[in-house]
Amino acid sequence: MSGISFKGVTKRFGGRDGEVLAIDRVDLEIADKEFVAICGPSGCGKTTLMRMAAGLDFPSEGTVAVGGKAVRGPGPDRAVVFQQFALLPWKTVKENIGFGLKCRGVPAAEREREVMRYVELMGLTGHENAYPHQLSGGMQQRVAIARSSVLQPDVLLMDEPFGALDAQTRVVMQEELIHLARRNPRTVLFITHSVEEAVYLADRVVVMSRRPGRIQETIDIGATRRAENWEAQAIEDVMDRDSFIHFRTRIWKLLRHRDEAAAAAQRPARRA
Repeated sequence: MSGISFKGVTKRFGGRDGEVLAIDRVDLEIADKEFVAICGPSGCGKTTLMRMAAGLDFPSEGTVAVGGKAVRGPGPDRAVVFQQFALLPWKTVKENIGFGLKCRGVPAAEREREVMRYVELMGLTGHENAYPHQLSGGMQQRVAIARSSVLQPDVLLMDEPFGALDAQTRVVMQEELIHLARRNPRTVLFITHSVEEAVYLADRVVVMSRRPGRIQETIDIGATRRAENWEAQAIEDVMDRDSFIHFRTRIWKLLRHRDEAAAAAQRPARRA
């Protein structure tokens, strides 16, 4: 079992003007093989939560655990996909995907078999021997996702992985990811600014407030997705559904209400 648990997580950063409270008492349980998206405004602590699950950062207070064990640093049970592709420019598609397997000492024949399986899964057939600079942004991100997935991590942590892509490529990658997630289920924590992306991909969407980041509401979408079989439809058809529009509107209202309340609090009081 490889769920993710945040209990009473608070994060403070030191700043020029003193300590900054970035995240305040976050409690969140992500079940084994559940796909959870976190969305919210810039600076609300989305990426910091993901980094703490990855073992790249640590809470000031509270605990973060994966698979029931406290996170004390990075581990082979977790893989991270960032917005920037971070591919090795001197290695081919195959070599990039298989790099982690090679570091683990996986025999060449087995490595080749696994790499080619993910080349096919991610729609990279015919580009196995290309170098990153010869690929589009979308194809580079496919390689990055394949490189993480081929290691068979229990947990996949994704920090706005499609944020640098154009709109059309982003849609294609969303569809590729949801198909991959259903064929190879694992626990996914997905960070995004896009409400539509969160609703389309996730079993649950966690909506965070402005700094200090707190969870406003967690919205369960999985039951509706399964009942309406969203995975079998193109994203543009899903987005026209009343259920999708309902979830999207609900999340936008949460975010907008918080923004308006924050703006009102910052306005100077009028004199009578």
